[in-house]
Amino acid sequence: METRSPGAATGTATAKAEGSSPRRKRRNNDDASVRFFLPKPESSAATPELGQEVASESEALIQAFKSGQPFYTLAMWKAVPEVNGGGSPVIVKQAMTPKPNQS
Repeated sequence: METRSPGAATGTATAKAEGSSPRRKRRNNDDASVRFFLPKPESSAATPELGQEVASESEALIQAFKSGQPFYTLAMWKAVPEVNGGGSPVIVKQAMTPKPNQS
């Protein structure tokens, strides 16, 4: 005979209702380390070339829809050492924010 605690069946439903899910979290669209580009006109999917940079993901979506082309995202990372609890160094990635163009 199988016995279950009263909260066992509802525990999963409660976790899903609260938004905690084992799925990956979506990136915040306002992430300053992500840049959005339209492809160059002569670019192909096999050899993508970054063309015009657009200010936001929503603008990239609109321009890509209008032109019938994809858009590209570029995320910049750097490798940095981090010491974990055991004192062993671990290499982790750290997001970089692009420096504004100086003209």
